[in-house]
Amino acid sequence: MRIRTLISTGLATAGAAALGSVANASGMPGWYSTIKKPPYVPPGAVFPVAWTTLYATIAATSASTIDRLRAEGDDARTRAYVAALALNLGLNASWSWVFFRWHKLGPAAVAAAVLAASSADLARRTAAVNPQAGLALTPYPAWCTFATVMSTDIWRLNR
Repeated sequence: MRIRTLISTGLATAGAAALGSVANASGMPGWYSTIKKPPYVPPGAVFPVAWTTLYATIAATSASTIDRLRAEGDDARTRAYVAALALNLGLNASWSWVFFRWHKLGPAAVAAAVLAASSADLARRTAAVNPQAGLALTPYPAWCTFATVMSTDIWRLNR
């Protein structure tokens, strides 16, 4: 994996994380602590550990995939992969805004489902190029699917 590609994907994932955390910072201390949550919601300390791990994995597996596609000379698939990654990271950051900043629980549940589908697509694209990297990325769509269930239940509990 080229260091330049890893830096690029690392900056992209860090940017998504930073953009999402701006929304989290405004909603976490007050509003989030007052809403009803299902009993299976993990403790707050789990989320930064999970997301840091997921973002690092997204950056590394995406860099590896992009480099392999470039080495194959497949410019069309490289552009398609980069576009899918950019869309995914945009969806990822936007969920925090919909949920934490704007408190739109129904739309946040839908956004989480779209993010889970996008994450599964990214893992599929990654596995098609590098099966090991695709396997390493599978916790991401799994976590996003879990987040969809949580978001939906939070919406249901707070209508």
